[in-house]
Amino acid sequence: MTAAAAHSAPVTVLSADDARRIALRAQGLLGAPDRRAGVPGVLRHLGAVQLDTISVLARSHELVPYARLGAVGRPAVEAAYWAGGTTFEYWSHAACVLPVEEWPLFAFRRRRYRDRGGLWGQRVSPETYRLVLDKLRAEGPLTSTELGGAKKTADWWDWSDTKIAVERALAFGDVVCTERRSWKRVYALAEQAVPAALFGQDRSDEECVRTLVAQAGAALGVATRADLLDYHRLRAEELDPVLADCGLVPVEVAGWGPDGAQARAWADPAALATAPRGRHRTTLLSPFDSLVWDRARTERIFGMTHRLEAYTPKHKRVHGYFAMPLLAGGRLIGRVDPAREGRTLVARQVSLTAGGGRGTRPVESLATALREAADWVGCDTVRVGALHDERLRPDLEKLLTDR
Repeated sequence: MTAAAAHSAPVTVLSADDARRIALRAQGLLGAPDRRAGVPGVLRHLGAVQLDTISVLARSHELVPYARLGAVGRPAVEAAYWAGGTTFEYWSHAACVLPVEEWPLFAFRRRRYRDRGGLWGQRVSPETYRLVLDKLRAEGPLTSTELGGAKKTADWWDWSDTKIAVERALAFGDVVCTERRSWKRVYALAEQAVPAALFGQDRSDEECVRTLVAQAGAALGVATRADLLDYHRLRAEELDPVLADCGLVPVEVAGWGPDGAQARAWADPAALATAPRGRHRTTLLSPFDSLVWDRARTERIFGMTHRLEAYTPKHKRVHGYFAMPLLAGGRLIGRVDPAREGRTLVARQVSLTAGGGRGTRPVESLATALREAADWVGCDTVRVGALHDERLRPDLEKLLTDR
């Protein structure tokens, strides 16, 4: 579609509820889950799953498929990400695990890092860079410790020259991470680890971005320009030249603009072809889940202002260290800040903020989500700490103990 056609074509108007359901289905949280495709299918559809060091119930990249598929075995989740050379880790929305088929699509970013030369202001000699590549060529995949050590001191960012060199090589595309071992990146030469058919592809920057925008649009269902920029952290000058011919179609969404006005957005044509139907998932979401990782989009679609408070001083936290939004009936109806004490899942702080969709009972939904999460991580019991409304405690605790 040309830019002129995009502006002259009739524009579909979606209600805010239509857009919300389209987004939920696109994210795999409405309708029957594709269990045969499993975790690899979730990753291929989302296009990117964010990684993070925080582990409460589990690490965030485990929580993302759990939210969509239910209690899939955690070893199977890890194997889907790190076994068989089907994925790689790179900078997308943040540090993300990506399907290996997307390797050619990030050539534009690798070229940009290489043109910039430095990485986060850190530089290293060409000799050290060459020695790292030579060691990987001779010995195969290695962690930064095996390459010679990750840090000069105990300070988090006081990297050794070897660590700086291998991270630069990762950014530039000379090295790839296709595995984590005890949460350490395992580095390999890209020419050895990436399938030849993918490694040899040479796509222009515009081709890369156009395909990534279409993929983001499919994963989001319907999205504003800002949403599309955020999904893979694109620049405006990268997105704007391809937006009219990336395959997405312009729509208007009621309620997405200032003061409830309509706002221009773009939708995946497949998302508009059929009305979203099916069962909504009831689940706790990682704050890094792609349904909610964009705060502005989360507030626009669900009316919830949510932020991760892990790095907020404890006395200033409102909802807790790792407050997880509670999804039920297609809406975000509360938050739970979980922890584990032995075989007990502790809901340290719980708040219900709104009712769910039609037929949703918030307390029952909360109990369902807590019980399922406890079972998944091997806990036998659930204990509720601070509860925003103590009148709910008797019913909630009864539901949690009636198995």
